[in-house]
Amino acid sequence: MAASVGPRAQRKNNTNYTLHFRMINEQQVEDICIDFFYKPHTITLLTVTVLSLMYFAFTRDDEHSDNNLRVGLLVVVSFFLVISVLAFPNGPFTRPHPAIWRMVFGLSVLYFLFLVFLIFLNWEQVKTLMYWLDPNLRYATREADIMEYAVNCTVITWERILSHFDIFAFGHFAGWAMKALLIRSYGLCWTISITWELTELFFMHLLPNFAECWWDQVILDILLCNGGGIWLGMNVCHFLEMRTYRWASIKEIHTTTGKIKRAVLQFTPASWTYVRWFDPKSSFQRLAGIYLFMILWQLTELNTFFLKHIFVFQASHPLSWCRILLIGVITAPTVRQYYAYLTDTQCKRVGTQCWVFGAIAFLEALVCVKFGHDLFSKTQIRYVLLWLICLVRNYVCASVCVCVSPHVTFEKETPTNEYSTSQKESLRSLQSAKQRRTSGRNRFVNGNGGKKQ
Repeated sequence: MAASVGPRAQRKNNTNYTLHFRMINEQQVEDICIDFFYKPHTITLLTVTVLSLMYFAFTRDDEHSDNNLRVGLLVVVSFFLVISVLAFPNGPFTRPHPAIWRMVFGLSVLYFLFLVFLIFLNWEQVKTLMYWLDPNLRYATREADIMEYAVNCTVITWERILSHFDIFAFGHFAGWAMKALLIRSYGLCWTISITWELTELFFMHLLPNFAECWWDQVILDILLCNGGGIWLGMNVCHFLEMRTYRWASIKEIHTTTGKIKRAVLQFTPASWTYVRWFDPKSSFQRLAGIYLFMILWQLTELNTFFLKHIFVFQASHPLSWCRILLIGVITAPTVRQYYAYLTDTQCKRVGTQCWVFGAIAFLEALVCVKFGHDLFSKTQIRYVLLWLICLVRNYVCASVCVCVSPHVTFEKETPTNEYSTSQKESLRSLQSAKQRRTSGRNRFVNGNGGKKQ
């Protein structure tokens, strides 16, 4: 018969769960050297906010109704970001400043609410909203309507190959370098990269711009752009893993050059965590979680192309690249929170940024399905099923290759192995602070006539 867990042990477990969740959802800044930049300043912020609102409300010309709506919307977003700095969690990162990550979370919440609002509109209302944001969208055309894809693939010349090294090729390279910095796994990066090229093949009947020549897809995309970006990103990861992170206060640096260097380093990570997605001792839940991670990644990439195809705007339009920048920024804390949820047995729930990111991905898909029913009516189910089968096969191959590799040494899966030294020290400081507050409350109650336990 299993022994029951006592109240003290239960409270300790609950405390550990809370502290491990705070490590990824409300990371605290350790060793603050300039107190001014980390104090709340709530009264000052409230005063500046009210004065700014009074200035904009009573000094600007409000005769133009269209301009009033634009300015009002911009001010609403700005003040929502102010509230984000005051109320939202820091997330797992504190560099360069927690306020920046609070505003990133605020922007993701705003985008999530915008998608919810968009779902309840009809097609005519959506077009009216788009034309109000940018009147030039009335005359926008799709790339697929003015360009040809996968034409004369047997003709391979240096001039034709070099013509493919454009801004989009650089975007592929830079994008995969950033993805490698976020994922930090050769196996998972290569699996997602190859799977995406298969995704383009299976959805080519819906999106004509997915059609590419074999040499463009295999050599230029997979090997050069994606492979080069993965190699660069992983080498940066290895460099950051080998560093010793000992941060000196800017007040202790006496040279001007040293102070400038320390200020620039504020935009670098405070620490770097070694990442291990695959483990031969992993549970089925962890393996299924990694597969869900791959599905969500592919879905987010697909949404990028479906959105601009259905709502008719090109990749160079601000609606396209602003969304890509927003998704890229909120992906960083999302991946960190999701990795901690999968690998840390003490973390029982996903972080708030991860939750919002998942909601955004599925809402974008719902928006595409609702307003692109004519497009999706042409879907060939066998291609979608083959795509899902290929996802499973690629994931199984990647996990087996990584787990049975003789060059990889695995540690026992415990929650402490997933944290860097600085994060372990932060966790211990949080635990000691929790204990001090608890003992202080007990002394207060016992010393003022309260019940003794």
